[in-house]
Amino acid sequence: MALCLRTSSRSILYYFKSKMGLLSSSSSSLNHQHHQKPPFTATTAQNLRDPFANFSTKVNLLSPRRFQSTKVEEQWDSLNHDHHNQVLDFPGGKVAFTPEMRFISESPVERVHCYRVLDDNGQVIMSSKFKQVSEEIAVKMYSDMVTLQTMDSVFYEAQRQGRISFYATTIGEEAINIASAAVLTIDDLVFPQYREPGVLLWRGFSLQEFANQCFGNKDDYGKGRQMPIHYGSNKHNYFTVAATIATQVPHAVGAAYSLKMDRKKACVITYFGDGGTSEGDFHAALNFAAVMEVPVIFFCRNNGWAISTPTSDQFRSDGVVVKGPAYGVRSIRVDGNDTLAIYTAVHAAREMAINENRPILIEALTYRVGHHSTSDDSTKYRPVDEIEWWRSARDPVARFRKWIESNGWWCSENESELRMSVRKQMLHAIQVAEKADKPPIAELFTDVYNVPPSNLCEQEKFLRETMKRHPQDYMPDVPV
Repeated sequence: MALCLRTSSRSILYYFKSKMGLLSSSSSSLNHQHHQKPPFTATTAQNLRDPFANFSTKVNLLSPRRFQSTKVEEQWDSLNHDHHNQVLDFPGGKVAFTPEMRFISESPVERVHCYRVLDDNGQVIMSSKFKQVSEEIAVKMYSDMVTLQTMDSVFYEAQRQGRISFYATTIGEEAINIASAAVLTIDDLVFPQYREPGVLLWRGFSLQEFANQCFGNKDDYGKGRQMPIHYGSNKHNYFTVAATIATQVPHAVGAAYSLKMDRKKACVITYFGDGGTSEGDFHAALNFAAVMEVPVIFFCRNNGWAISTPTSDQFRSDGVVVKGPAYGVRSIRVDGNDTLAIYTAVHAAREMAINENRPILIEALTYRVGHHSTSDDSTKYRPVDEIEWWRSARDPVARFRKWIESNGWWCSENESELRMSVRKQMLHAIQVAEKADKPPIAELFTDVYNVPPSNLCEQEKFLRETMKRHPQDYMPDVPV
């Protein structure tokens, strides 16, 4: 019998809004505020001094939906004419004056809390509220997490054997991949970074298709032009991975704006790491999304490290979650190793993004247990004990397994059978992909111009001549 609390989607959404102080900023109330000036009291003025006090009031006052007057004037309270009651009717909302000089603190007294459902032993935390997960969905989520783990292990071994040139694992971040993907529909667009193959796996991308891309053969949708793990699939609405950091984030906002213009009941989700938040693209995207009010979910995998750069060298703020409110974006912090917490948070975020046409920022606190890639040795900059502790004590796959086992949905026999089957499928997929022909050289010069320009034709001619002169420097199985 399931231990999860049976709650409806509406009650889950209500719970999140109440926790974040946002019940007063629903669509209906925002539309109402567009025509009526929001109340402004001395209490409100006092709360504005503290950036974290009475957040619901500030959402109403600072919401971009609530632009009213561009006339700058001082308004005096009818009963009191002291300095505390003077306000400036400024574009964006009324601003209280104060005779007291006070700088906004660079950090809150208490760090933003992290939403969690399951403890480290896979038990539901008392009084936690979360989106109900059926047995069918829960078992598929776990199966895909195990599949992702196994796929990472086999491809990593293949790279170490010299069979593929590069690979990056998702070890420790399986819950982020699968739980977030399980909430989305196929109409929702995905703009990944490079550590979200599980999202594509959930959508139906086969192990053979993964192998074809990593080996860059003729069946690879990218025609062998991309590095391994740079997946993409039009059929699955999964935009091709780009190695450049954070460039996908503003692209996602533009796509979300198009969904809004077309009035589609869908959203966009874009993934990025903590290092990506140091890029200007991240900040421009959040501002663009907030101003244009588009249905996009910004999902930050804060795994503590941008290759060898720790978060302490990335920013001085309380992580990434606090950057959202600065741009007018509703935000939440979740346990990135808790499958149910991620599933619930993304479900609520999607509902708000689509029904209210607003961007949402999710910061998932997790840990990159594996190396950044096969080109990295993380033991050079991280303690081995720290890595092993996260691998054993906070493994998201093991935690979720304990929960489904406690529900009677899984057992040791299922586990052995699944892992054996997936590994067998993976080894077969690699053998097939490895034997397949490579794309012809001509494909290097197609799909950009309708009519190739002269300089591109010259480059192709030069390459062919070079390959003929130095055949020993090129793979013999590449069709000329």
